[in-house]
Amino acid sequence: MIISILLIIFIGLAWGTTVGAGYVAFLTVFGIIPRLTQLTKTVSKIHAYEWSVVFGAVCGTFAFLRESTFSLPPFLLIIIGLAGGIYIGMIAAALTEVLNVFPLLAKRIGIDDRLLILMMAIVFGKIFGSLFHWMYFIP
Repeated sequence: MIISILLIIFIGLAWGTTVGAGYVAFLTVFGIIPRLTQLTKTVSKIHAYEWSVVFGAVCGTFAFLRESTFSLPPFLLIIIGLAGGIYIGMIAAALTEVLNVFPLLAKRIGIDDRLLILMMAIVFGKIFGSLFHWMYFIP
């Protein structure tokens, strides 16, 4: 019994370390936070960005492990949802900006002159996909 508990603890720590290292490598190697501060013209606030990522990761891990439920008013949930969506969108935008994903994709599929159409297709695909997910899979 003790061996199985120790094995579970070891596996949990190993997976946590792996995911954490991948997250840090993602942010560090691609220079996501510095590029995000350049895009938003808030380079002077780079330490606030870094600490918000650390604080968010720690709080998110704590909330995930506790399986807490919150009784919040719908208005506050809307604000939290918008903030989370903006954060994910900004990280995704910074990543695509750093890697030049869209211009490379447009060149490879031969629509260099229609880059705006490609961007709008991706945006509307994300919107409709999210709406479909929330309307169909979430009761």
